[in-house]
Amino acid sequence: MTPAEPSFTFLPGAGGSPVILHVPHSAREVPPGVRTGIVLDGPALERELDHITDSHTAEIAEVAALRAGVTPWRFVNRLSRLVVDPERFPDEREEMLSVGMGAVYTRTTHRGVLRGADADPEPLIERYFRPYAAAMTDAVGERLATVGRAVIIDVHSYPTEPLPYELHGEGPRPPVCLGTDAFHTPPELLAAARKAFGTIGETGLDSPFGGTYVPLDYYGTDPRVCALMVEIRRDTYMSEPGGPAGPGLTRLAEALAELVDAVSC
Repeated sequence: MTPAEPSFTFLPGAGGSPVILHVPHSAREVPPGVRTGIVLDGPALERELDHITDSHTAEIAEVAALRAGVTPWRFVNRLSRLVVDPERFPDEREEMLSVGMGAVYTRTTHRGVLRGADADPEPLIERYFRPYAAAMTDAVGERLATVGRAVIIDVHSYPTEPLPYELHGEGPRPPVCLGTDAFHTPPELLAAARKAFGTIGETGLDSPFGGTYVPLDYYGTDPRVCALMVEIRRDTYMSEPGGPAGPGLTRLAEALAELVDAVSC
């Protein structure tokens, strides 16, 4: 990726689809200029990427888009979340700052040092975080202007066993965790997700991860923007950590496609 290229890809769907599949954590790429600010050596960085990356979630979203009756739009991060995490608050509102994982991480999944204490997050926020947020805001706005509503489905995964960085890792870890927001997750969206992913196994709610992603311009103010986070336990579709995908990937993609079609009507 050259400096002029965006750090994300926005893939068009059907003109009448309100659904945006958002895949923020699937990539492993760290640009050379960012790599110099990370203190881990090569093997340690690869191990960290194995743990922190939501491996194969972009593929799950891609297969789901191909199998859905109404093709959703897809917004996919092309860079590792070790560059910036586009789903964090870029300021003191972010609770993950307490473990060094705000918009720009300074600590690893095992609470080791990722960046030096003197690291300035602002250049990375300016170069990567703000353009990403602006583009996602525009994507939602375009769906609102075209079809009158937007449904953001966040596609994530999480490890079978909790990692030290997790603030709420002591709770249940079901095959599929559905993250919700009191304002942006209506009961019908949640019910559709429970039905679609019921074929995979138990669906839990907001544990071990809760909440969902909505661009700040719409957050808590525009009920036309609905959102749900789908957190998939990694042993349901891949070898951990960071290993290949297995047959479970197709089953999950089919369930996601069912959800997409259920909320596209």
